[in-house]
Amino acid sequence: MHLSPSYPIETERLLLRPLSPDDVDAAHAYMSRPEVTAYTPYEPRSREEVAARFADPKFTRTTLDAEGQFVFLGIVVKETGQLVGDALLAWHSELHRSGEVGYQLHPDHWGRGYATEAAREMLRLGFEDLGLRRIVARIDEDNPGSAAVLRRLGMRQEAVLVENEWFKGRWSTEVIFAMLDREWRDLSGGA
Repeated sequence: MHLSPSYPIETERLLLRPLSPDDVDAAHAYMSRPEVTAYTPYEPRSREEVAARFADPKFTRTTLDAEGQFVFLGIVVKETGQLVGDALLAWHSELHRSGEVGYQLHPDHWGRGYATEAAREMLRLGFEDLGLRRIVARIDEDNPGSAAVLRRLGMRQEAVLVENEWFKGRWSTEVIFAMLDREWRDLSGGA
């Protein structure tokens, strides 16, 4: 199993590409926002924290060749060239052929379908290019916008882990969505 796509990856309205140190200011514009980081493992980041992250090769990886690795791809609006968020594909297990998707967007771009479009492409990369069998997405139950994105993708809600994690000063209930490769093929027309 191996993932080595050609970049940028083009969707109808977006370009997905590896993040680089040149993206620090644009990424800081959303990574520093409390409404964006409310459901992420980190607090709003300073510009210096974003710069340090983008200087770390594991966060700017362009390929996957071993389980435990992940790619973060910048979400760029084709029409404007503006970086508006990022999407994640993580490879959890080679034996189980499992992975995870995630995404975050600048609030000025919420409600336009960009998260759905980017996450759909991450699912395609995971299933069709990497050969995963099962991909999950994990969200906080207090994040209905993200649940709507995952449902639009055709992912099924599979589990609700009630107050399973102490998260940012409260017990968080985690909701797990999942999709199998055969479900992906059915939704994408047998690709």
